Formats: sequence, C-alpha cells, structure tokens
Amino acid sequence: MSTSTTALSGVAEKIISVSDNKLKPVFNAGKSIEINNVTVSFKTNKGIYTAVKDISLSIKKGEIISLIGHSGCGKSTLMGTISGMVKQTSGSVMVNGNIITKPGPDRGIVFQNYSLLPWLNVYQNIYQAVDSAIKHKTTAEKRELVENNLKMVKLWEHKDKLPGQLSGGMKQRVAIARAFAINPSVLLLDEPFGALDALTKSSMHVELLKLWNLDNREKTIVMVTHDIEEAIFLSDRVVVMNNGPAATIKEIVDVPIFRPRNKKEIVHNETYMAIHDRLLNLLIDKFSIDDID
Repeated sequence: MSTSTTALSGVAEKIISVSDNKLKPVFNAGKSIEINNVTVSFKTNKGIYTAVKDISLSIKKGEIISLIGHSGCGKSTLMGTISGMVKQTSGSVMVNGNIITKPGPDRGIVFQNYSLLPWLNVYQNIYQAVDSAIKHKTTAEKRELVENNLKMVKLWEHKDKLPGQLSGGMKQRVAIARAFAINPSVLLLDEPFGALDALTKSSMHVELLKLWNLDNREKTIVMVTHDIEEAIFLSDRVVVMNNGPAATIKEIVDVPIFRPRNKKEIVHNETYMAIHDRLLNLLIDKFSIDDID
C-alpha cells in the first residue's frame, strides 16, 4: 500500500470516528425508554421468585407500546421498573437518558383502580397532583392547567363532585386528566380500562388518543393490557410476554396501521386482521374443546 493510500485511509477512519461521535447523540435522542438486561427477583417464603429475566427493550419518544400476556407473566413488574416503584435485581432502566432509581414526575401512572382520593372532589384530586409535581408554576397557572385538562376529558362541569358520585368511566377520565396535567414525558397505564364496559372502554381509547394528539404525540405511552383489540388499536408495537416465572419477551409485533385510526373501519383492515391472528396464536394454545387433550 502506498504512503498516499495509507494517509487517505487514516483520514477516512478519522472522519468515520468523528461522524459516529457526532451522530450518536442524534440517534440516541429519539429513545425515550431503554430497558437493558433487566431481571427482577423477590424473596418469598418458598425461596427466590424471579418475575422477569434478562429483558431488553428500547422505546422511542412518542411511541405507544402495549405489554400483553397471561396473568403472572411480569407485565406490571416490568412497568414497575420504569416507574421506579419496583427495583430491578440486575440490569438498568433509563428514561430520557436518566437512570431510574425511584418514582418521579417525569413518569405519570394510571392504575385500574383509579387511585383517586375519595375525600377530595374532582378538581382537588387533580390540583393536588399538579401542586405537588410542578413547583415552579404560580397558583393561577396551576389552576389553568387543572381547568384545561378537565375540559379536555369533558369533566369540567363535574369538577365539584366526589369520586363516589362518578361512574367508572368518569373516574378513569379524572385519573387520565390528572396524569396528563403534570405533563410527564412518559405515561404508564396499568390495565386502566380493564374494569370498564365495552362501550365506555371504546370511548376511553379515543379520549386517550385525543390527549396524545393534543400533546403533539410527544408523550411516550406504555400500557399493560390483556385485550388484543385494545393493544392493536392504540399501539405502535405490541410486546408479547412469555409465561412466568422468569418471564421473557416472546415476540414484538409491529402495528403498521396509519393514524388516525377509526374504530369501525380498522377491524376490516387486512393488516389489523393479520396482527390479530398473530397475537391470538402467540397467546392462545388451544382454540376449541376438540383441541383439549
């Protein structure tokens, strides 16, 4: 090899090296959540129980991801590591470039049981969360946040009601409005619509996507669900978990269906039907009485 060729090769290597270093932050900027080789084990009376094992998952900013699987497969445990309420035994979880060690206002959580304070009215339930999570805003600004979010979920006229005076769907809308009001970059939904009837659930799906759209689709959403139709309608990707203990990721199924999605039309979409069949096959081993040994 000539001296000039060697020199050119050396320059090229330097250019590639510099380019890689410059581009790394650009590529990493789009990642909202990084789960790296996470294992979660608990001490029990019968010994160590491992809920999830060696799970790695990257979630982009603005993505909606569903975690789906049978009961006991570690879906909520995995979500708990993102929230900071569950400490992993090994591995790491990063949100927006920060290692997660505890809960924080950058991650909002909505549970199936609503978690509303029964002695506070609708307005107060949301205001207390805003007041605790957002210290730098004035009282007037906090009140405006509460009002705007209650109006977005169409509950402003019910602001003075106690949780006990609300239907299940209305309680869940309060819980979602509260989560959006503190403006977290990541929203965690742990089976938030599981206890609702089919019509109310369908309406809540649309309300959730409306709020996500109003936030310019910048909020990253991770949802635990047992509902295949719900997972497909809402998600960009569906993460299917293996059965526990020591659950792992069985398969990640993409949902390449254009948004906005129409509830009535989507079920006739060929891509939707193919994804539905794939998820059904991944989750259900036996389909009829004749299949049972």
